[in-house]
Amino acid sequence: MTSEQTLERTKGTIIAVRGTVVDVSFENQIPPLYSHLETGSNGKVVMEVINHLDTRVVRCVSLNPTQGVARGDVVRYTGNTLQVPVGNELLGRMFNVFGETIDHGDPPKDVEWRPIHVSPIPLNQRSVQSRVFTTGIKAIDVLTPLELGGKAGLFGGAGVGKTVLITELIHNMVGQHEGVSLFCGIGERSREAEELYREMKEANVLDNTVMIFGQMNEVPGARFRVAHAALTMAEYFRDDQRQDVLLLIDNIFRFIQAGSEVSGLMGQIPSRVGYQPTLATELAELQERICNTDNAAITSVQAVYVPADDFTDPSAVATFGYLSASIVLSRKRASEGFYPAIDPLQSNSKMLNPLIVGERHYRIAQDIRRTLATYEELKDIIAMLGMEELSQSDRRIVHRARRLERFLTQPFYTTEQFTNLSGKLVGLDDALDGCERILNDEFSEYPERALYMIGSIDEAKLDESEDSSTD
Repeated sequence: MTSEQTLERTKGTIIAVRGTVVDVSFENQIPPLYSHLETGSNGKVVMEVINHLDTRVVRCVSLNPTQGVARGDVVRYTGNTLQVPVGNELLGRMFNVFGETIDHGDPPKDVEWRPIHVSPIPLNQRSVQSRVFTTGIKAIDVLTPLELGGKAGLFGGAGVGKTVLITELIHNMVGQHEGVSLFCGIGERSREAEELYREMKEANVLDNTVMIFGQMNEVPGARFRVAHAALTMAEYFRDDQRQDVLLLIDNIFRFIQAGSEVSGLMGQIPSRVGYQPTLATELAELQERICNTDNAAITSVQAVYVPADDFTDPSAVATFGYLSASIVLSRKRASEGFYPAIDPLQSNSKMLNPLIVGERHYRIAQDIRRTLATYEELKDIIAMLGMEELSQSDRRIVHRARRLERFLTQPFYTTEQFTNLSGKLVGLDDALDGCERILNDEFSEYPERALYMIGSIDEAKLDESEDSSTD
């Protein structure tokens, strides 16, 4: 039997439409799970098989709006699962979940199409070494080092510099690792997607970046599958091109939320707090594909929304289990002008271990945290009674902490047009050396502003018109 005859035999008929859930009856052979089906006379409606109800009926979830779809419409089985394009032509472009360009450019021609549903790399093919992914950003590399092939959570509300930090990470990925960045927007507002695209273009980081969006106005099926589509593209660069990939996901909670909507539409009985009973499985299928091999790695930075700031929420608990680092952005630090606005006391990393980063790095990071924590405790006394009431040793700690806070700021390449400050990429050794020298009071004579928005510590200048007595 020819392939055309096989596809003809697997044509089906719609027998029920409930929102974006469609039941399809087939006369002969029913298509397997996750099959890609199409229907619609006025426009193509893409569906994915989720359940086999019996020997003739399958239940599908639509990845497009189902307006105009009616009982009796013919459904075509494509013979494949949902596929997306992969190749170097994807760089600098923006796609949707179907692999179609949404940046008003011509579709890429020299590409290969691959299924979005693949198994994770087997354990025996993964790298077992714990290696640090250096970003060139002092506050991250010193206090919350990222794991190469690991997952980091980025916590922050609107206006604290999350997008700026993401674009700088993309810029430094190209400069330091000669890698590729892939931005996956799940449940993004169309305004946010358009602004991010424009900002990345202005910052000259788009040429080594692929962007893929399942926007907030799209049906839950599309939002649920866009992360798998992004991972398929990322795996091409890791496995075929042997390039390190930085995968940025914004927002991983929206993926869980889309899965919950799909589960509700499919009629599954909800689990705790109304989430889908398959939450852990669905998240695992996604997160386990993010890993490193001996040749290259996919390193992921995921924006995480915590519902109602409840860290016991099932979505938050399930997500935290996969994270090797947590980067918390503080609105208070942003209002004080400390950019990047990373909170050094709330942020943490499993990589900050003397067996991984070394004794010196671990000791310096702990000393920084201890100094800043003590300064935080002394702030109330300073506000009420003034610095004069502090002991000599406490004053030294305050001076040290204030200089450390300023040294951990950094001018970014992606904000040069706004700040008129040249961007700085700071190596880990330079960052550690600067922090250690500040902790040893080598810069006690320098004004605090001399350490603000610089790269390495050697750029600090002693301003003869002002010394530390004015701080």
